[in-house]
Amino acid sequence: MAFKIHCIDVQNALQNYIWLLEHEASQEVIAIDPTEAALVEKYCKEQQLSLSQIWLTHWHKDHIGGVPELIQSRNIPVYGPREELSKIPFISHPLEHEQQFNFHGLKIEIIAVPGHTLGHIVYFIDALDVLFCGDTLFAMGCGRVFEGTHEQMYHSLARLAALPPRTQVYCTHEYTLANAKFALHAEPDNLAIQARYTEVERQRLLNICTLPSTIEIELETNPFLRADSIESFKRLRDMKDNF
Repeated sequence: MAFKIHCIDVQNALQNYIWLLEHEASQEVIAIDPTEAALVEKYCKEQQLSLSQIWLTHWHKDHIGGVPELIQSRNIPVYGPREELSKIPFISHPLEHEQQFNFHGLKIEIIAVPGHTLGHIVYFIDALDVLFCGDTLFAMGCGRVFEGTHEQMYHSLARLAALPPRTQVYCTHEYTLANAKFALHAEPDNLAIQARYTEVERQRLLNICTLPSTIEIELETNPFLRADSIESFKRLRDMKDNF
């Protein structure tokens, strides 16, 4: 079972990435949170890939914008959060916490992570050590608390922090440098953060993608995963919102 992950840099103001998970034998791919249809179509054509599924983490437009066009002319299953069906009516396969499904024999596990939005879900693939986490967990950061509560977000991040340390973290935005600046502000004496900040700065100067991260690296360098209480998490999130 050979699988490969591709990255499409949307190059928009929000610095979105569209991740594609390819089953190499069939060249079938899944598009995760496809911002723009044309970019997915172009990439698949160039790489001779066939789009066979779409996975969505939450309803925000920069995550679902390309879906209507992608499913317009073909019958592609769209997986997404059951709790956000009213906002994403084109979901054909609604998903809930701890639900599982398969892609070419690969087991996908759903974890509910409310906070950024109320129905936000993530896709965990233990066999590949991969997590597609949308806007809940970022490299050195986390999503803003828009619809949920700080308590929900704190517990959602704790769920992700408990995944195997080797798990690779594929989030949907290139926010790592901005997050690293805040992390250094929040924990100026953290040597791991200092070292990572230097490396991330180098990567971005060269226009290199800073992802994926890993759960292990995030536990060392992400202040939001290191918060030891809801109160300290809320204080950090408020600080970051005004940083």
